[in-house]
Amino acid sequence: MRTLRVAAGQAPAACLSAEANVSAAVDLTREAAAQDVRLLVLPETFLTNYCSAAFSRPPSVEGLPELLAPLRETTRSSGVTVVLSAPLDRGGAKTLSSIVVKPDGSVTAPYDKQHLSDDLDQSQFVAGQHGTSIEVDGWEVALSVCYDGSFPEHACAAAVDGARLYVNSGAFFVGGEHRRDLYYPARALDNGIFSLFSGLTGECSHDGTVFAGGSAVYDPEGRPLARLGREAGLAVADLDPALMAATRAAHPMHAERRTSLGSRVRS
Repeated sequence: MRTLRVAAGQAPAACLSAEANVSAAVDLTREAAAQDVRLLVLPETFLTNYCSAAFSRPPSVEGLPELLAPLRETTRSSGVTVVLSAPLDRGGAKTLSSIVVKPDGSVTAPYDKQHLSDDLDQSQFVAGQHGTSIEVDGWEVALSVCYDGSFPEHACAAAVDGARLYVNSGAFFVGGEHRRDLYYPARALDNGIFSLFSGLTGECSHDGTVFAGGSAVYDPEGRPLARLGREAGLAVADLDPALMAATRAAHPMHAERRTSLGSRVRS
């Protein structure tokens, strides 16, 4: 594998204005391309905002190619792979999903959030039933959405299956920064892989609370390589496979993890 330049992007998203949000994604993709980024990850529900009205009437999977046409054209011209998130109507079930737009202009929605985080999520959506990885320039990249990253076993399963980068499209509220800044470095350190978090910023359309942003990229020991506050923009970092190999050699927890610890003895 060669070094991979990635970006965690963040910006406010508008409720019930998918076209405006697609335009924002186009702008961030162009900004990423100008910095030679190969993979751009955008926050949870970036296509709709965290918006109960949009959750009730989400975009259809079948309509994504047309809805994302401007972004598809930008990925074709730039060579950037873009991962973004949206609620989706899958024709019988609604999901909170990762959408992948590749440099050939193809659009897929290969991953559905497996851990639904609150009453709004759980009342509107069904949980995904499998993990998903994509390939970018020879790197296996595992997808996750927000609350998924709170569960160590989610990233562990991805790493065991060969992922070298764990990416999360998230949306933490102000007040949750402490947990956000623990989860994603820990997912990297646990597994000796890189992790990337992309966090929504601006106002939540559901109840007016404020998103905390905090997009960042972490090395395999959990150190931040790039980080944002609440401002719109990109956290850009180069992922060096030699650093990952050296970290895994020095700290081999990923290889020495036991699949079973046996029964519990109480004395």
